[in-house]
Amino acid sequence: MSLPSSSPPATAFLRRPAVVMACGALILTLAMGVRHTGGLFLQPMTLDHGWSRELFSFSIALQNLLWGVFQPFAGAFADRHGAGRTLVGGALLYILGLVIMAYADSALGLNLGAGLLIGMGLSGTTFSVVLGVIGRMAAPEKRSLALGIASAGGSFGQFAVLPVGQGLITAFGWQDALLWMAVGIAFIIPLAAAVTGTSERGGGVEQSLRQALAEAMRTPSFHFLFWSFFVCGFQTAFVMLHLPAYVVDMGLSANIGMTAVAMIGLFNIFGSFLSGWLGGLYSKKWLLAWIYALRIVAILALLLFPLSQLTLYVFAAVMGLLWLGTVPLTSGLVGCIFGLRYVGMLYGIVFLGHQIGGFLGAWLGGRIFDLSGSYAMAWWLSIALSVMAAALSLPVREAPLARLAAR
Repeated sequence: MSLPSSSPPATAFLRRPAVVMACGALILTLAMGVRHTGGLFLQPMTLDHGWSRELFSFSIALQNLLWGVFQPFAGAFADRHGAGRTLVGGALLYILGLVIMAYADSALGLNLGAGLLIGMGLSGTTFSVVLGVIGRMAAPEKRSLALGIASAGGSFGQFAVLPVGQGLITAFGWQDALLWMAVGIAFIIPLAAAVTGTSERGGGVEQSLRQALAEAMRTPSFHFLFWSFFVCGFQTAFVMLHLPAYVVDMGLSANIGMTAVAMIGLFNIFGSFLSGWLGGLYSKKWLLAWIYALRIVAILALLLFPLSQLTLYVFAAVMGLLWLGTVPLTSGLVGCIFGLRYVGMLYGIVFLGHQIGGFLGAWLGGRIFDLSGSYAMAWWLSIALSVMAAALSLPVREAPLARLAAR
């Protein structure tokens, strides 16, 4: 007589909403946490290799751009073939990219590892894949909160992994630190067992992927979300990559700069949760507009007050509360307007806008510094773009399309 299989109970446990959400948050903690350490490697790698800041910045900018370019394909692959397979493949590319980055001795090697492979790895291990699963799992009335809790995982990674990264660089040097980061990314592979599943076909009018894409392209709100998210990407990539160097340039220590970036992650744990919770109660588009408007105030305060440890930490705390709060609101709006059938692919396209902005924020920060010896112009550009993003958020039509409303 054969023994009963233990697979069904194990599978049932892994499909519990709390387990899926916890594993999804941990995956984002690892993927986003390691990604946010990029700024810590700027100074030691450029000094050791004799590279310019623009050269290093370009590789991270390329990473942001390719992350965005491959994100819709990763989302579509996850919608059709399963998030678990997508996460495993993304993790393997991420690991390979970190190893190549550690041994790169030329711009080509750096762009291949830090740019192409890590960019592709991030597309398969971050928001469109993880949030697509969690968005379909959660009840409609709890979806915004669930997305906010999962998004907070990315913020916790920024808070928790940055000090680890700085400690590894101090103890072992930047090269071995990158290899240890690769070991950390490997933990995504077992966690992917819980974050699985494909998009379910629902009732009502069915669409092909091509029809869903065409519908989004002729919907003005989709374009408003794309370009407002572009601004978010510009600001976050610029701050994350260049704030540590900016702090050192202004006469404070590298450790203070690292602490400020980690504080952004700490406060965004609360910011992402709060944004997701408020998104279930109030208008998501108005919350987005407020986030972009308050970023203007935070950056102005950083520029207009004398830079000290206190003013830097206040800036980091405020920016942290506003940091990834755009993610559950933007992904929630995409799901609300277009439905969940192709949410991975459609959010992936909107996220491409975020990453085009991230490419420009990372690269232009280094370019502006090399040309002028200062980051001032980049900060003022961030302010101007924030005005644009707040204005673009308001005309978003926050309601399901007629195709969905008729169900």
